[in-house]
Amino acid sequence: MTQGVRARARAETMTQILAHGREQLAQNGAADLSVRAIARDLGMVSSGIYRYVASRDELLTALIIDSYDQLGAAVEDAAAARTTAGRRFLRGCAAARSWAVAHPHDWALIFGSPVPGYQAPPDTIPAAMRVPAVLLGLAAQQERDGGLLEHDPAPRVSRRLSTQAALVRDALAADLPDAAVLRCLAAWAMINGIISFELFGQLANTFDPADDATAHVFTQAALLVGFPDVN
Repeated sequence: MTQGVRARARAETMTQILAHGREQLAQNGAADLSVRAIARDLGMVSSGIYRYVASRDELLTALIIDSYDQLGAAVEDAAAARTTAGRRFLRGCAAARSWAVAHPHDWALIFGSPVPGYQAPPDTIPAAMRVPAVLLGLAAQQERDGGLLEHDPAPRVSRRLSTQAALVRDALAADLPDAAVLRCLAAWAMINGIISFELFGQLANTFDPADDATAHVFTQAALLVGFPDVN
């Protein structure tokens, strides 16, 4: 019982630390994140907060993992709808955009400029792979159910690129040929890019508001992957 209470108390404190970390991200940016300032805001001595996060880098890692997990959960929930794989793909894209618009500083943390002096550890990889896992999983489902549309002519795939595609395919257990994996990579670059364009002001005074433009790019991404029923 005592261990359970302690675990809950620790989890609640960690939630508060992450919340204050996000406030700092919004106000000052990731490079100026300060563990001591968070301790001060929470009324903790600095030695106390280091029992939860040992350094700025450890706090950054916790924020990155939490952001990836939140984004991944939003996309997974949207893509779980009972409809075709292609339309689930589009729902996942829309959910990624909605999450990004609601959490622009978290999106910037995981997809914006690198933080000087920080190197993300391998701990971040499982959370970072959640959205790609959804996209490749839907492509694999379509391939099983009715086949992805072929693209002719397809770009040549080098031996090194084939090896890299195999690493992704094996990591995500997606039964897809190299060309399909690489189309998913290009599609994710399109999705990520248009969302980042919107958040970082690149569409201002042109495709603004960006609802129609982002929906168009998401459809183009789905067609690139090879979903037959999204246009």
